[in-house]
Amino acid sequence: MQVSVLASGSKGNAIFVEMDGARLLVDAGVGVRRVARELGELSVPLESLDAIFITHEHSDHVKGLETILKRTKAPVYTRPGTLRAIASDTLPEERLFAIHDAVEVGPLRVSAFDIPHDAADPVGYEITGSRKCTVATDLGYVTDSVRTAMEGSDVLVFEANHDRQMLRQGPYPWPLKQRILGNRGHLANDEAGRALASLKSCPGKIILAHLSETNNRPVIAEETVARAFAEIGVTSLPLAIALQDEMVTA
Repeated sequence: MQVSVLASGSKGNAIFVEMDGARLLVDAGVGVRRVARELGELSVPLESLDAIFITHEHSDHVKGLETILKRTKAPVYTRPGTLRAIASDTLPEERLFAIHDAVEVGPLRVSAFDIPHDAADPVGYEITGSRKCTVATDLGYVTDSVRTAMEGSDVLVFEANHDRQMLRQGPYPWPLKQRILGNRGHLANDEAGRALASLKSCPGKIILAHLSETNNRPVIAEETVARAFAEIGVTSLPLAIALQDEMVTA
């Protein structure tokens, strides 16, 4: 299995997962040139994608979808509410499919689970074959269903969006700060650390994702999560940080 976060953050998100011969893209928030270039570095032609999965309709997760679909025949899966939210004359309706619980893509089973976020019908994804990859970002908080999906992951892409103090003291207007801090906003570093440290078994690889460029720093996110694990006696973590402008591979 290979998991590569092509881009992560408020400017655009895309994750490539290859497992058991199937190739998937989770989210399409960056343009086709960026996706094609990053996949090219992995020796993966864009045209070889087997399916695209969208978590929700916010622009940083879908703004590249139209151009990407012109270069690949891959079907697109997302929840019905998200399909309605992204519907337009420029997206080929015959390529868009609803996912309610799970779909099969070759040997893989891709299961959608609800996430708390201020979008029409947002989800995370469990991708299961010979191994398991879970994508859970854009979370107001960690629900029981999110925690269940995280358990047993070989690779977990998980949100650590902001440092609370940096956000509260930062330049954002108060209504935006309230939105981010709310239970349908984004997950803080300390919340991410507590959730990860509470898992029954640590994932083989954790990629912290969707870091705010204004209200977070990679070193702060990493230290905060590491501190949560240190409290339970774990001092060595399989941790990586996803960045906005640099591909990170697990």
